Amino acid sequence: MRKLPELSRRHIDHRAYPPGVAYMDGQYLPMNEAKISVLDYGFLHSDATYDVAHVWNGSFFRLQDHLDRFFRGMDELHMSIGYDKEQVTEVLRNCVALSGFRNAYVEVICTRGTSPEFSRDPRNSENRLIAFALPFGSVANEEQMEHGLHLAITDVLRIPPSSVDPTVKNYHWLDLVKGLYAAYERGADTAVLVDGKGNISEGPGFNIFAVKDGLVTTPDTSILLGVTRRTVFDICARMDLTCRSQDISVKDLRSANEVFITSTAGGIMPVTRIDGKSIGSGAIGPLYKHIRTMYWQMHDAAEHRTPVSYPVKESD
Repeated sequence: MRKLPELSRRHIDHRAYPPGVAYMDGQYLPMNEAKISVLDYGFLHSDATYDVAHVWNGSFFRLQDHLDRFFRGMDELHMSIGYDKEQVTEVLRNCVALSGFRNAYVEVICTRGTSPEFSRDPRNSENRLIAFALPFGSVANEEQMEHGLHLAITDVLRIPPSSVDPTVKNYHWLDLVKGLYAAYERGADTAVLVDGKGNISEGPGFNIFAVKDGLVTTPDTSILLGVTRRTVFDICARMDLTCRSQDISVKDLRSANEVFITSTAGGIMPVTRIDGKSIGSGAIGPLYKHIRTMYWQMHDAAEHRTPVSYPVKESD
């Protein structure tokens, strides 16, 4: 009879993890110790919702908007975590405070969790809250922020809203990943997908805007209603600029005077080339620069800030 191997009682993970702090099962942990079960349906089925906020200069920006969307997502997916918004806010603040990051990328997740019987009935699973804080990151790197992104318009179809509601943040990213690889094959930095009508939708983790003759437009279907996207509408209203959500054709995007993308991870970022061709003059546009400046100025407004209380360091 074949001898079975002994079960390992100790697991050493030699992989590298970014610095940060996670919250799981009532504990705050370093990132390399934050694990989920292989039986969690968030892992097995992408059955989860999440939201991403950022901390800048020691304060969250528009945290309430992110939490409103997160709790709406849980309601839409029939999930419950037993925490209210104030308690989740405290968890997120603690993750950032314990990490010590003054500028941070902060994610909160609800997974379907696990079922004691491995039941395929989602009602038998215990939903799970996870949160973590990492150093602030951006869709665009420093060079791309300075010179602009090269965007590829792919023919990859964004998952239709009738299948997966894009206004609920989710991990159904394989269409976005497919688009990214299509963009890389063309020598582009990132991708934008199209909707069921062949119009522009969104990219991996960002919304897109086009500027033409002073009019600012952004897609209105098959997209996440981003918090940074909403902030651009607020900024345009202050500038007395018309900003509309509407269908944007591939031709419209390519013929724009300026193009930019928006994301919590990076804010407002310029696009200067699409499919190898320059947008407008090929330089970063003046309207984009103005909107981006106002965006970062809004981070100082008290109504948008949720401060983090950091531990007081003992003096030597």
